[in-house]
Amino acid sequence: MPKQSTNMSGLICLTTESIWFDKNRYDEAEKRFYEGVNGPATQQQQQAKGRQQKRRHRNSSSHAGDQELVSRMKSLELENQTLHKVVVEMRATLQKLESRVAVLEKSPTPAAIPAAKVAPVKQEKVINGDDDDIDLFGSDEEDEEAERIKQERLEAYAAKKAKKPALIAKSSILLDVKPWDDETDMAKLEECVRSVQMDGLLWGASKLVPVGYGIKKLQISCVVEDDKVGTDILEEEITKFEDYIQSVDVAAFNKI
Repeated sequence: MPKQSTNMSGLICLTTESIWFDKNRYDEAEKRFYEGVNGPATQQQQQAKGRQQKRRHRNSSSHAGDQELVSRMKSLELENQTLHKVVVEMRATLQKLESRVAVLEKSPTPAAIPAAKVAPVKQEKVINGDDDDIDLFGSDEEDEEAERIKQERLEAYAAKKAKKPALIAKSSILLDVKPWDDETDMAKLEECVRSVQMDGLLWGASKLVPVGYGIKKLQISCVVEDDKVGTDILEEEITKFEDYIQSVDVAAFNKI
């Protein structure tokens, strides 16, 4: 089939078909139409509304900032006024103090007056009830008499205190006396302990206390005068009985 006849047959077929070749242009025109009717006006309103809100926000924020600035300026002014008043009062007080110090420096002080010039005033007892018998200033003889009486009283008090017996310091001691073994005669051991006699030593009650393995120790109390008997001397004297006594320990020591 020739080529020309083929093209003619294709055109004939296309003419018979209902194809809308310009649809894209019509769609674009329709879109622009609806955007012109609805879109631009709405966008303009929204933009105008946004600008109005921004303007209100700026106005409100600027107004609030102005109010805060005004309040801060007022508070600073009040504080400045208060500080000014305080400074004025301090200056006035300082001036008063300076004037008082100047007056005190110029005038003589009471301490500058010699104390020896001030004579003590004594009030004497009225004997007969007459004003002539009153001596307002006293006399040297009466001062000497009062001093003598005072000295006599002090001497009497010192003598009385010297005659009073001094307090003797005493202590209560509890001793633990240990034997060598369980075969030690504890009665003989206690007899040896009590045989220790010293000036200022007084033996008290005693008892046997079990230690272990059948061994018992002697626990004995005594009262000693601290100035005469010491624990070291007492232990040394007791441990001399080495046939019966192994050691001596101080279990308790109390001041009386």
